[in-house]
Amino acid sequence: MPASVVTSAPMLFGDHRNRLGECPTWDPGAGRLLWVDIPAGEILSSDPKGGDLKRWILPDRVASFGLAASGRWVVALAHGVVMFDPKSNAIASLADPEPEPKTNRLNDGKVGPDGAFWVGSMDDRPDRQPVAALYRVTGEGKVEKKLTGLIVSNGLAWSPDGRTMFHSDSRGRWIEAHDFDPATGAMSRRRRIAELEDAQGRPDGAACDAEGCYWSAGVSAQCINRFSPEGKLLESVAMPMPGCTMPCFGGDDLKTLYVTSLSDGLHPPYAGHPNAGRTAVLRVAVAGVPIGKFQDR
Repeated sequence: MPASVVTSAPMLFGDHRNRLGECPTWDPGAGRLLWVDIPAGEILSSDPKGGDLKRWILPDRVASFGLAASGRWVVALAHGVVMFDPKSNAIASLADPEPEPKTNRLNDGKVGPDGAFWVGSMDDRPDRQPVAALYRVTGEGKVEKKLTGLIVSNGLAWSPDGRTMFHSDSRGRWIEAHDFDPATGAMSRRRRIAELEDAQGRPDGAACDAEGCYWSAGVSAQCINRFSPEGKLLESVAMPMPGCTMPCFGGDDLKTLYVTSLSDGLHPPYAGHPNAGRTAVLRVAVAGVPIGKFQDR
């Protein structure tokens, strides 16, 4: 493998323990890290050192969210996408991409280079089936179904020029790339670039760096995997906690990598791990790709 781009050992971040921590998001205006705890129905925020914890409680499980141009947040609840004002706690319904089946819920979501909110769904039953999909939601609440036949939609991230979209299926155990039009959100030339076994790390949430590489949380293997744009595994970074769910780049230079994890539902050898549900932080030599804002006005 090429030389490591990691410049500091991963360390635990703050004291908070999540049941299912997900969607870490760097807010450059506030200089703070935000993330969700899905079953708790919470969005949380801390300073860059993991202190000054703040939380917002929503009326349903919170799957994912993104920052919006208006200062609000676009939030995927388990069922339905809403606009949430963190200052007033006001909630406004935006869209319901997938009202059926009721056994599905929304999952990983991220604002794309096109200013739309991209969010996938998942089969929430123990025996998961390929009945989920990926959607594009605009600021006007228009919904487009972009992919079908998914089990657990995950791993949304875009290349530095916005012309490649990466996407994974955590239960299909694959990572795919699509040509992407940042002006319209059109996708083309779908290709599978990696397939992974549990020992390598089933692909969960993800982020892209300025070199176009794709950082994927290996939820089954206590690691973060960095892939080339073509899907070659360049580096696997061991984490201090199991069940890694998603990385994001933050800090003033976007060279601080934050990684969330889960504590619910861990199986041996990770069940009862003392660091389960914690967040980790490490420094890397390459900056992350800035995430755009949802165009809601």
